[in-house]
Amino acid sequence: MLEITDHGMVREIRIARPPANALSVDLVEKLTQALMTAGEEAGAVVVSGLPGMFSAGLDVPQLLQFERSDISRFWQIFLRLLKTIAEMPVPTAFAMTGHAPAGGIVMAIFGDYRIMPRGNFKTGLNEVQVGLAVSSPILGAVVRAVGPHTAVRILVAGELMDSEKALRIGLIDELAADSDQVVARAIEWCEQHLALPHLAMTTTREMARSDLRDLFDDRSELGVEKFVDIWFSDATQATLKALVDRLGSR
Repeated sequence: MLEITDHGMVREIRIARPPANALSVDLVEKLTQALMTAGEEAGAVVVSGLPGMFSAGLDVPQLLQFERSDISRFWQIFLRLLKTIAEMPVPTAFAMTGHAPAGGIVMAIFGDYRIMPRGNFKTGLNEVQVGLAVSSPILGAVVRAVGPHTAVRILVAGELMDSEKALRIGLIDELAADSDQVVARAIEWCEQHLALPHLAMTTTREMARSDLRDLFDDRSELGVEKFVDIWFSDATQATLKALVDRLGSR
């Protein structure tokens, strides 16, 4: 599910669960552990995906088989992954090698830097369109990235957008010429930061990202039970099952 490559002091963690790099329970747990290890062993981290597909988000077919307690546990481990990204002690860039809707972009907004390729690649938090809602830390991270007004517009509508618009509104930070160059640019960004005076860079980074880490302080606001309630509502279950049926017929 993961391929680990060290480029000097930069560790690349490549998500490799074709065809869509969907976030299953096992993948989320393995990615969390890989990030924690990289934070201890590497100078910087790049998280990448498959050519043309960074991650399509949650593994809905798997999750639809779960009981309430299983969904509750999954949401807790997914939030633990996001918290791990927010608390990474080293610069962490997301090389979004293609499409990155829902959980794909959700992971990336907790990193330091996000790069996508130009072209017809989609990203955005489309949870509302499939009957879901984002939790408080995710909302806070989106507001931090794009501002409150834009966050309301894209979240309430569940908007999917191309990478050009994502750049314009601040959801991502850079466009590479094509998907083949995304990882190289992410590694270069990391190396530029590692070339800076180390103590000054790390101290400033820690201060500048403290608000992102603070989003996870109040456990009551993480919305686990609220998410589970919405997940098992009749409307959401019908929408998600219809989505899986459409994907299965392709």
